[in-house]
Amino acid sequence: MAAERAFDLEERLINYSVRIIRLSEALPDTKAGRHVASQILRSGTSPAPNYGEAQSAESKADFVHKVKIALKELKETRIWLKVISKAKMVKSVTALDSLLQETEELIAILFTSAQTARRRNPDSN
Repeated sequence: MAAERAFDLEERLINYSVRIIRLSEALPDTKAGRHVASQILRSGTSPAPNYGEAQSAESKADFVHKVKIALKELKETRIWLKVISKAKMVKSVTALDSLLQETEELIAILFTSAQTARRRNPDSN
């Protein structure tokens, strides 16, 4: 059952990466658009592979560290989504709101995962 849940989260993070890729492609071909696209593409596609690395962590501390990296990248992505929204860089605010909601949910899931692992092993940061 736990493996199935882990796979579901991995799949959800992969789908999130795909949505970020599509968003980056929809940003305007301007100096600002290219900059923001580059930044959100980097931060928004890294949680999935970081979570994948966490699944094969060498220790609980390593697991927590890798999950925290994914969490950090999601928080950065949340900021870029807000910048895109406030700067009105895309037409579909609804799609952006949906992506922001998914970001918040993934942050909550990974935060809880790191907290749970840390509680089970107090020596892991």
